[in-house]
Amino acid sequence: MVIYVSMYHVNRWNYKFVTRINSCFTLCADVISILTEKVTGELEMLQRHLVILKQVVENEPIGILKLAEETKIPSHKVRYSLRVLEQEGLIRATAPGAVTTDQTRSFLRELDSMIEDLSKKAEDLLEIKITR
Repeated sequence: MVIYVSMYHVNRWNYKFVTRINSCFTLCADVISILTEKVTGELEMLQRHLVILKQVVENEPIGILKLAEETKIPSHKVRYSLRVLEQEGLIRATAPGAVTTDQTRSFLRELDSMIEDLSKKAEDLLEIKITR
């Protein structure tokens, strides 16, 4: 029996491993599976929103171009994050730039516990044992 293992690029984050046993291809594993891909993307977006919010808190009022320059985040992503933060009531748009709202303080007080909850949920995933 001859076994060949190869890896091919699927997209920016994924590689798929394929084994070939006697000319039969079987999908073996994803480095980052489809199950975790969406969660990873959401966490990256949350991180970006928080980086933008931090800049607004520390430098208000601040505009899109200055935010993009300070954070090294493309302006279209900064614009999207600002829109999300505004919809959540954490910032508001003014002529000179984004500023915080009254809701921002209460959100920031609860932020550490929200992040700890997310971290606990991620740790709980490690406790799930699946036998192979």
